[in-house]
Amino acid sequence: MPYVTVKMLEGRNEDQKRALVEKVTDAVSETTGAPKEKIVVFIEEMSKNHYAVAGVRESDK
Repeated sequence: MPYVTVKMLEGRNEDQKRALVEKVTDAVSETTGAPKEKIVVFIEEMSKNHYAVAGVRESDK
């Protein structure tokens, strides 16, 4: 049973998350041969003040 974790910054709407889960599930099924019913996708959203690049938090941009 494949488990996939997607980490991303907060701010996507429900339709975007739904499409992401569907496409990730399709890609995993196509590449591994796993049945879609066995594929689990986790979305972990990070607050923009908990993510930084080059020493600058996304919330400070």
